[in-house]
Amino acid sequence: METYRLFIAAELAPEAKAELTAAQDRLRRGDPPIRWVAPEAMHLTLKFLGETDVALLPALAAAMRSALSDEPPFSLRLAAAGAFPNLRRPSVVWAGVGGAVAALGRIQASLDAALATIGIARDERPFSPHLTLGRVRREASAEQQERIGAAVRALPPLRPIGWTVDDIVLFRSELSGAGPTYTQLESVQF
Repeated sequence: METYRLFIAAELAPEAKAELTAAQDRLRRGDPPIRWVAPEAMHLTLKFLGETDVALLPALAAAMRSALSDEPPFSLRLAAAGAFPNLRRPSVVWAGVGGAVAALGRIQASLDAALATIGIARDERPFSPHLTLGRVRREASAEQQERIGAAVRALPPLRPIGWTVDDIVLFRSELSGAGPTYTQLESVQF
């Protein structure tokens, strides 16, 4: 069985990526132990599928179309930065999403339900829309984590740059030492 590492996401406007890159640049001062997300890899993940049988690709595309069949485009915007699980012990540094987050949540739930009909497990954790800026390295000390959290807290507010979401994309993720490579396999318009 051949598998691909897959996820479904919404793309961002170039202006939003530029603002996120500027936030990363401010956070890079002091060279914190963070693996930064490259601008071309920034996206809003709706569903991470992981290793998936390639034979399911047509059914995945059909489920995506089914989940979006009655959805109109909607607008999102950048919101405040934060960290998971918290700013005292960050493991993921992210930017929040504002705007039509209720529509985004509805689409994610519809997508989760449609994918469940073809055997893809539903998400166990509640959907928390965010844009990953970087992942704190495992070897980061408690002191380094505290400094990262303080730097995130001290970030100036992100400009609330908006963009329209009018499609979602099924991506293949290939991991390598140089970072992940994402290939668009399917795009479904609203």
